[in-house]
Amino acid sequence: MIVGALDLGGTHVSSCRVSIGGTPTIVADISRVGFAPDAGREELLGAIVQAAQTADGPELDRWGVATPGPFDYERGICTIRGVGKLESLYGVDLRSELGAVVHAPQTSITFLNDAHAFALGEWWAGAARGHERVLGITLGSGLGSGFLERGRRVESGPSVPPGGELYRATFRGAAVEGMISRRALLARYGDPAVDVEEMAARAREGEVRACAAIGRYASDLAELLAEWATAFSPTCMVFGGSIARAWDLLSPPLERRLENVTVCRAERIDDAGLLGAAWFSAEFTRR
Repeated sequence: MIVGALDLGGTHVSSCRVSIGGTPTIVADISRVGFAPDAGREELLGAIVQAAQTADGPELDRWGVATPGPFDYERGICTIRGVGKLESLYGVDLRSELGAVVHAPQTSITFLNDAHAFALGEWWAGAARGHERVLGITLGSGLGSGFLERGRRVESGPSVPPGGELYRATFRGAAVEGMISRRALLARYGDPAVDVEEMAARAREGEVRACAAIGRYASDLAELLAEWATAFSPTCMVFGGSIARAWDLLSPPLERRLENVTVCRAERIDDAGLLGAAWFSAEFTRR
């Protein structure tokens, strides 16, 4: 089975075809279409449609779409508002928009949270292969999470935060993303002209301020995750997202605090979301 996959981010949308069955395979090159962070509705929809059409073909009868929340994943309607990205899509029925331009019927287009898709991709084809209980973490503008048990997302119960979403938890009595996010990391560093990539480069060169900011971010993250490691008992925590590219700087505090869990960077950091979206769509067919 060949499934189309889309992964919608804050500045670009990626697409590809994925072979389901046997060894997970990206059938064609990944296409990436960029857009401005403050893009309007037409620009965003144009980028999504362009990416989908690049990967589409008459042999594709299913699509999986990974997208950040808030989002009505069952109906395919964007409800993002107040998070500083993709807000122009608020109220858009993406299932209908995609169904109008791809060969697959609308009913075979599935949607899932992008962090869930990342965790699934790493469980199916990456660093979390062979683990029954996995916690996937995406470190970017916010803090995404996917709690998996044998490939199924765990969204409720005392072992996970509300909805299985760490950003909805609290940390030291405050909202998590107020303290563990790109915004918080940059604020701690204190130079608005420096992004995370440059900060990481400075830390590797030994700059004290950069080392301190990243070290505090990693230590806070480790403290937060230790609570949920105890509650959920994952055997693997796998990390992706743009900030995880500074893994050499982040990993020491995480490995020290989470010593009873396999802690690792994603093997498929660039395509885990696409793989997970495709796997989810195919699995949805079999249910």
